[in-house]
Formats: sequence, structure tokens, C-alpha cells
Amino acid sequence: MTQPLADVYLDNDAFAERIPHETFTLMRHQAPVHWYDWEYGKGFWCITRYDDVVAVLKDWRTFSSETGATALEDLDPDQIEARKSMLDTDPPKHSSLRAIVNKGFTPRAVAAYEQLLRDLTRQILDESLPRGEFDFVEEVAKQLPIQVLCRILGVPLSDDERLIAWGDKMIGNTDPDLGGLHPASPESAKYRLYPFRSPYAMELYNYGHEIARERREHPTDDLVSKLVMWEDEDGNRLTEQEFDTMFLLLVVAGNETTRQSIAHGMQALMDNPEAMQRLREQPDLMGTATEEIMRYSSPVIHFRRTATSDTELHDVRIREGDKVVTWLVSANYDEQQFPDPLRFDITRKPNNHVTFGRGGPHFCLGAHLAKLETRIMFEELLPRVSAVEPTAPASRMHSNFTNAYKTMPVRVTPA
Repeated sequence: MTQPLADVYLDNDAFAERIPHETFTLMRHQAPVHWYDWEYGKGFWCITRYDDVVAVLKDWRTFSSETGATALEDLDPDQIEARKSMLDTDPPKHSSLRAIVNKGFTPRAVAAYEQLLRDLTRQILDESLPRGEFDFVEEVAKQLPIQVLCRILGVPLSDDERLIAWGDKMIGNTDPDLGGLHPASPESAKYRLYPFRSPYAMELYNYGHEIARERREHPTDDLVSKLVMWEDEDGNRLTEQEFDTMFLLLVVAGNETTRQSIAHGMQALMDNPEAMQRLREQPDLMGTATEEIMRYSSPVIHFRRTATSDTELHDVRIREGDKVVTWLVSANYDEQQFPDPLRFDITRKPNNHVTFGRGGPHFCLGAHLAKLETRIMFEELLPRVSAVEPTAPASRMHSNFTNAYKTMPVRVTPA
């Protein structure tokens, strides 16, 4: 029986066990611009087809990030200003903030990390694989991105667990296991000025202030030094709020999304052991396999925009001030763009997924690094094992924003 549009449900509970692909398929087919009456505030338009998602993300003049790119809630002006990060800006402000750190994430800059990434990956696997049974998220997937991030930011490697914990608690702010509160709940009101309405944002801010003080006195070549020493042609420096939100964004985005790409990649390969075997036999397929992992995992489920003027899409009138939500996970499974989209296909080509955006000013800063980390992880892992099997179902984060695994118990058989 076909699900009626009236029954579309997109709150966190709908994503607790899996991505509700049937819901997004219904919207793509019957209402590609669908109004959703959100129970916790003003409703929003759901954009679910690939071409429309790409068009909205590119058209920042009509669909702005300035009033919030990650929050479905209605933000007051003071919330907007207090929380505003690079994600929540349009050009030219976005361009100037991005330029401060962009050189560290170009394909050429990222390629220079390859040997470091391999060495780190081998150390991680040397420690985890001999255990035989372990939590893949805890022991493998979360280890590589945070170790790389610590080196790029210039923070002590011994602080990696603290950064992971802060990132988990902020991006998992709706997950009860992580002490989260629904952003629309009265209990979260006291944290309304913090990103994700999370009290842990202030802890991360304070930590960033300590690192910033050290770098002002002893600058190096790391990203924190670039942030605190940056000055434009008019002598302007980053404000404390701009530094805080940039530091938080780098910590959360630089760690959480790549971790989930690796975790989802492992789950997909366990679900498709023939693909795992084929990658062992044909390692030259790892490039297309990595792109498929990125599409299949869709770590960020949606991004929000706000209409700056009245406009139309598919003959639907979108009014100035309306929230417009681009469902990246739906676009990545649009059958018009990806034949047989539910199939994990390591040879899929072309694979123009929107995991990192697709054109437009907000294309993911860390896309090249995320793909390199994911590719190297599986290039190093698969030759070492003859099998990887789940010992219990993986548990998911309670969130409609991040497609995240919390745990993934596995058993490995050495090659």
C-alpha cells in the first residue's frame, strides 16, 4: 500500500532505525516541492529531486544561508548572529571566510597528506584488528579523521577524545544516549544562542580560546594560527564570535562526516560481501568505490535555506521568508540520476552525488580530504582481512540531520 503524502513524517524518530527511502521516493514522484507542517515551529518546503536540490544550492541569491543552514527551527535575530558560522553566510562574506582556510584543503594540499594518512591508518589497524571483535566506529572509523584533524588544527593529539566527545554531543544533540535535547524542547531554551542548542559548544569555545592564545604568542603553520593571525587589507581580524564558530565548524565537520563515510562504507561492504571481495581482487576500483561510499552514506541528511523573495519551483509558490530544506539524502537516491539507487555499486559511473554539495559557494571545504581518508582506509584494511562480519546490529544516532552510526560491533578474520 502506497504511503499517502499526508503521512510524511520527517522528525528524528523517522530516522532512528534507517533512512526512510520510501518517504523520499514518494515526495520525489508526487510532490517534489512538498510543504511539511513541522510540529515544533513554522513548516518548511521539502526539496527532494536531484536537479532541484542542485539548483537551490547553487542559487544563493534566491535561497540564502544567512538565517541558518543547519537549523530547522525558526531563529531570532540574536540567535542568528550568535550562531552564525561560515555555513550560515552567503558571498561575499562566505567567500572571505572560506579563503582564510581554503589553501589547506585544495587537492594539491591534501595530496601531500597521503603518506601521513597511510601511516596513521596502519597504526590504527595494527591496534584494532588483532582484537578480532571490536566496535568498528569506536576503534577504527572515528580514529583516523580526528587524528588528522588534530594535526591540521595544531591541537595536542592527546586531546582527540575530548574533541570527539564535544563533536558527538553537539551533532547528536537530539540523541538521548548522548544527553541531547530536542531543539524545540523547553529544556533547551537556555542554550538557544549556542550552535545546535548545545551546552557543549561553550566548552569547545573555551578550549579554542586556549589554543588561540598560544598561537598568538607562538604562531605556527597550522589552521588555528591562520585564523588568529589573519588580517584583511583594511586591517580587520576575525572577531571572537567568528573564530569560535569557525573553530567549532572545523572540529565538527572535519571529524564527524568522514567518520560516518568510513562507517557506512564498512556496513555497505559487510552487506555486500561480493563487493568487498571484488575490491580485494581489483583494488583499482577503489576510486569509484569511494565515490559510491560517499553517495550511499550521505552523512549530512539535509541543509536548510531561506527564500529571499517570492519564487516558483514546479509551479509551487515559495514565498519570501519561507524555509526551504534540501534533502541531500533524497537527491543521492534519485532514480532519475542514479539507476537502481538502493544498490551499492562500486563501479557506478558517473556518480555526481551531492554529498559535498554540487557547485555553488558551499561546496564542502574538506571534500578532497574526506575522500582520501576513506579511500586509504579501505585500501589498507581490505588486504588484511578475509572477512568482516557484524556481531550485532549497528546502532544509529537519533537525528534527522546526520546519518550517523554510534556503534558497529564486528568480527574480523585475518587474511
